[in-house]
Amino acid sequence: MNKEFNFSPATWLPKFEPEVLDYVRNIKREDMEYTNENGYSVKVVMDPVLHLVMDMFHRIYLSDVEDKSFTMICPNSWAGSYSAIANMINKYNVNCRNVHAFAMDEWADEDGNVAPLTYGAGLGYSFRKHFYEQIREDLRPPVEQWHVFTNENKGDDVYSELIEEAGDGGADVVYSATGWPGHTAFIDPGTEAFKADSLEEYIKIGSRLVEQHPLTIAENSLFNSAGASGDVWGVPPKAVTIGPRDIVNARESVEVHSFVNPGGDSWQRMASRLQLYGPITMECPATILRLGKGTCYVSEAIARPFSAWTAGLENKDL
Repeated sequence: MNKEFNFSPATWLPKFEPEVLDYVRNIKREDMEYTNENGYSVKVVMDPVLHLVMDMFHRIYLSDVEDKSFTMICPNSWAGSYSAIANMINKYNVNCRNVHAFAMDEWADEDGNVAPLTYGAGLGYSFRKHFYEQIREDLRPPVEQWHVFTNENKGDDVYSELIEEAGDGGADVVYSATGWPGHTAFIDPGTEAFKADSLEEYIKIGSRLVEQHPLTIAENSLFNSAGASGDVWGVPPKAVTIGPRDIVNARESVEVHSFVNPGGDSWQRMASRLQLYGPITMECPATILRLGKGTCYVSEAIARPFSAWTAGLENKDL
């Protein structure tokens, strides 16, 4: 804490003890990598997204050559990554007949109407357009195996049940990236949709319609789908999303922490620290990924130390 000027954070932020916040801010680079008792690992690498792309392609390839079902939950919009995977699928003639791919979330309006697949900024639109449709027709599975949220499956737990049906109880892998308020997918902290009295109750909650946290709206205003200009008025107020149940049911997780602006500043650096080194808590929903087997790839840029101005700033530091 800064002794000269102490204050309490804004009341609408997720709640953490000051000691926790100080601890995660000051994690040293040499202490960042670990593997916990559940088989969850943290690895610091140059480019986490490349690891995700290789991992996803490899699993799709194995589903073909071993002729085994493969169910994955995927983040959006990741047009560049998915088009690259589709290109490799086409180049190496990988048949995707055994793949069930689930978009993890989608926008909804103030009345809970899910964004249609014709909406160009939609997450399902991007998932189908930049992934499924880039795969050669003779290698694609039926489009019904590239699952997206709709008004028909937005009801409580409905989408979760589809994942469990396709994946024999859960997805083989969930791919994700932690958001500003500590969410994975749109499982935001402090929302009525994911309210629970205990962590044990919390991880049983399935897919839901949710009102987005203010930090989630701010984060998404920085992405291309909303204009990448801080236009918070251009971000839909609600979303449909997988639930904590789908995270803990997944047999494995692969995460990437790599959102950094050209100048080195990042809204994700603190969220990454809280998820990986703070307590497992509903205040940071992505921490439940640590309850199962998985790998989080953290970029060197995200792993760099914090540099606050609380101790003053010299001209040479500008």
